[in-house]
Amino acid sequence: MDLGLKGKRALVMGASKGLGRAIADSLAAEGAHLVISGRTQASLDEAAAAMVAAGAASAHGVPADVANAADMDRLGDEAVRLMGGVDILVLNHGGPPPGTALEITEAQIAEWFPKIVLHPIRLAMKLLPAMRAQKWGRIITVGSTGMVQPIPNLALSNILRASIVGWNKSLSSEVAGDNVTCNILAPGAILTDRQRETQGNLAAKRGVPVEQVMKERAATIPAGRIGDAKEFGPMGAFLASEMGSYMTGSIIRVDGGVVKAF
Repeated sequence: MDLGLKGKRALVMGASKGLGRAIADSLAAEGAHLVISGRTQASLDEAAAAMVAAGAASAHGVPADVANAADMDRLGDEAVRLMGGVDILVLNHGGPPPGTALEITEAQIAEWFPKIVLHPIRLAMKLLPAMRAQKWGRIITVGSTGMVQPIPNLALSNILRASIVGWNKSLSSEVAGDNVTCNILAPGAILTDRQRETQGNLAAKRGVPVEQVMKERAATIPAGRIGDAKEFGPMGAFLASEMGSYMTGSIIRVDGGVVKAF
């Protein structure tokens, strides 16, 4: 199936590894141009080279920290300079530390609100006018199933990501007429460094081996296992494609059936 992504220009945040990498790899296989961001130039260069080898029209790594507003401005400017514009924006970043709602502090909220809400929106709003002017654009936010069904011991993530749900839904209806779609791609338990960290923290808190916690986690998933990032990335490519042009304002779950809501 040709997704119509050959030659499209994509900026994918947090794409040197994990879920961002999975989406970027899928876009690369479709022949898109890519600018990927992450923490270190070396890891980005390695990932970009692999993407070109896999079929990307071009790939460049730009180090940027979502905690820094100036970095987000620079990332957007560099993506436009390197590719001539941005057709597809994938907002992706790390999540906050685990903890219950009773344990959250004001300092944690102040620290993580810019990373999860303010700065991703800042980057999107920087690139959105050009998408609307050309009558084609895709904004995909990598979120969490906690946006639909709060995840125990991830209260800070549940709270802040709810703001992104409201933003995505509000924005989607305002730009749909310009052929710009806005969707959230919500992973469940996918085997990434973040998943290992979360399960490791739970294991440490309970004083049991992490393997036991991972096995117990898998048992709660109707699919009976933790997912692979390669099962996640292609959905991002579909949402970015011509085929996905009538899907907007939605949360699409890739979770093995763990969320109990319809």
